[in-house]
Formats: sequence, C-alpha cells, structure tokens
Amino acid sequence: MNDKIPVKDVTPEIIEYDLYEKRKKIYTRAISGFFQKIRVRTLWVLMLGYFLTPWMSWHDRQGVLFDLPTRQFHIFGITFFPQDFFLLAWILIICAFGLFFVTTLFGRVWCGYTCPQTVWTMVYMWIEEKTEGSRNQRIKLDNSELTWTKFRKKFAKHALWIAFAWLTGVTFVGYFTPVRDLVVDIFTLSAHPWAYFWIAFFTGATYLFAGWMREQVCTYMCPYARFQAVMFDPDTLVISYDYNRGEKRGARKRNVDPKSQGLGDCIDCSLCVHVCPAGIDIRDGLQYQCIGCALCVDACDSIMDKMGYEKGLISYTTEQRLEGKRSHILRPKALGYALAMLIVIGAFFTFAGDREALGLDVIRDRNRLYNETPSGMIENIYTVKVINMDQAMHTFELSVSGLKNMTMIGRKTVNVRAGEVRSIPFSIQVPPTSMIQQNNTIYFKVRSIDQNYVLEKITESRFIGPISK
Repeated sequence: MNDKIPVKDVTPEIIEYDLYEKRKKIYTRAISGFFQKIRVRTLWVLMLGYFLTPWMSWHDRQGVLFDLPTRQFHIFGITFFPQDFFLLAWILIICAFGLFFVTTLFGRVWCGYTCPQTVWTMVYMWIEEKTEGSRNQRIKLDNSELTWTKFRKKFAKHALWIAFAWLTGVTFVGYFTPVRDLVVDIFTLSAHPWAYFWIAFFTGATYLFAGWMREQVCTYMCPYARFQAVMFDPDTLVISYDYNRGEKRGARKRNVDPKSQGLGDCIDCSLCVHVCPAGIDIRDGLQYQCIGCALCVDACDSIMDKMGYEKGLISYTTEQRLEGKRSHILRPKALGYALAMLIVIGAFFTFAGDREALGLDVIRDRNRLYNETPSGMIENIYTVKVINMDQAMHTFELSVSGLKNMTMIGRKTVNVRAGEVRSIPFSIQVPPTSMIQQNNTIYFKVRSIDQNYVLEKITESRFIGPISK
C-alpha cells in the first residue's frame, strides 16, 4: 500500500516584463471617409491659425505678442500685465473643466481632432506617404537593402520633416518676439542667441515627437490617456466594435449570406488595425491607447459598403447602446462639470470686468537714504512707472501728498500710449521742519486729464529723512 501523499507543484510561474518595450514601427494605411474629412479640415484651421496669427497686426504692433522683456502680453486689443496673471489661472481652470465636460460626453475627441501632437503627426505621416509611398511600399522599402532610391526617399522625407519642424520653431518663437524682425535677424545672423536656442529646441522636439515617437507620446508621456477613464461612464460616447453583430469573424464571398455560414459581419480584413495611428485593434475592446480619431470607423464603413452590409460595425456609440439600453446625455457627472465650468466662467468675467485700467508702481532709490540740498532741503529720489492698461492713449498728471510743503522736481504730466509702461524719474524735496519722523508715509497719485472718464490710481511709498534730535 502506497501511503505517500501526492505533492503538486503550485509555485506560480514567474514572468518577466520589460519596463519599456522597444517601439515597433507602425505602418498606417491611408483612408478616406467622413471623419477623416473632418480631421483634415480641423488640421487646416489649426495650422493656419498657428502659423498666420503672429503675422497679424493690430494698430501699430503685432496682434499676438507675449513680450517677456517688457512683461506685456498683447492679444489683439487686450494687453495683460504680470498683475493680471490671476486671470490666467481662471482661464486654465475653465479649460480643465471644459475638457472634463467634453470628455464625459464625447470621450477623447480632443485627442483625435485638435491635440497638437495629433495634428503635427498627421502632417508628418502625410509627408511620409508622399515621399515613400503607400503602406505596403513603405514596409517593402524598410525591409530592402540600402540603394540610391531608398536613400533619396529617406533623405527627402527627413529633410521635409526638419524643414517643417524648423518652421514650427520659428513660428513659436515669433509669439515671443516680433516675428517680422525675427525672420530678418535669423537670415542676417543677428538674432539673439536665445532665439537661436529656442528655435533649435522646438525644431528638435517637433522632429522627435511627431516624426519618431508619435503614438508613444500619447501612450507613455501624456497623462490624459491615464486618467481619462475617471471621466468615462456607460453613457460616454466612445469608438467601439459591435461584438454581437461582428462575431464570428471570417472571410467570405460578397454575395454569400454570412448567417448561413455561422459568421458575423466582420470579414476579419484587419483594415481597422492598418489605419490606426496607435496600432491597436479596436475589436479587442476600449483601450487607453485609443485617441478617438475614428479612422477605424471610416475603414470599416468602407468595407461594409463593399460587402453590401449596414454601416456602423465600428462606430461612435456608448456602452449602454451596445447592451441595447437607452443612453442619456444629461446625467449628474456631465451636469456637474458644466455647472462648475459656468461658475468659473462667471468668476472670470467678473474679475476681468473689475480689472483696473491703470497701474502705478513707485520705486525709491535705495543707493542713498536721502540727500541734503545746498538750500537745506531733504531730498528723496524716485522712479514712478505708469502702466496704461486701457485701450487708448492718455495724458496723466502726477501728484504727491503726505507731508507739508513738498516739492516735486521733474515732469508732472506724461503721455502714455495704450499698453505702454512709462518710467518717470524725479525727486521730492521737503523742508526739515515738515518731517514728522525719520520714516514717513507719502502717497503718489496719477490721474488722467484728457478724457471724459477718469483713470486714477494711488499708492503709498516712504520718505526717509535724518534722525531727529
């Protein structure tokens, strides 16, 4: 009798995974269709907006110019200053809630149609197709030995990639320095070294991200792909494959009824995979790599047309619809995001409406606490900066108060153009008998004197004198 207890090895199998998988090049196939036409038109709008906006003029200056040295940010008729940065925070909050709201309703339409990474990648893929050929031709070219033809096609592709990336970099820098002067300075080699640096930086980044990394930027670098699921629910509009209608997959002749062979509508042509810029198979279910570009929808619909089947095997739909249930557009999460966005928009316009059109900054000369003039007066030197944030030029009058018998030495009126900052150096003299203490509070006031409406600003500063005995 065998009294030994049988032993079974239950040690779990150890599987090793690489933390980073080497990129497998994705060869996408060109496809036309309804959603692809929308993407192309969106691309044109965004590209023209990006490249032409810096060249637009507004009165006597560039329409959109973020002038960092002068700390002025011009957006056509509006000029923002550093003290207006709190408005930028409101704008970012509005954009965040807007993205949450749109994602809850329509999934990743931002990624598929308007994300800069998507738009620039589309341009680079178009260049690649025009220089190297169709999907099959590109695969064959990459697998072939190096020949003159291969070198010529590769060189043309990368030359166009670099040229477009350089144009992107120049345009980006043109938002921060007058673009007309920048272009001239670049070709005359008289541009600022930092301009050359940032042009080279954005040229390299564009060439790398749109030309080489492509879907890896969306998969590994973009945080949106990771937290998008938090905003999804069964009523979110996403691209999905109708499993019940499509399965069982299989090839068949065009005029054969698939049901008679136990097949679904999917002919397993894999065209939806070949056109996907992320290289995924949408038939495996919703995946975080999917950017919602709908190229697979256009590809599948084209096959359904050829086979004489109903379109929509792959489509924009919701989990509720796939299960035969009714989908709801208005739901608590979407309404919550919409309400939050509207509240922030209201707050933004409230603060923007209360934004002062006049700024005043007083800087006292700290090299010397005070001077004693030959006539025995106590003198302090100041620099007053008048910031005209209005949309018209004004003449301002300066005055000072706080001590008796104060005398201003310098200009008392100044013309300041719209969006301009004028620095006015002057001094204040006070007789020693008017000094209340060593450190005295005084008030500077600037007031417009040329319009029906009055702009006025008051700020305080210090007047320093000798120690009283």
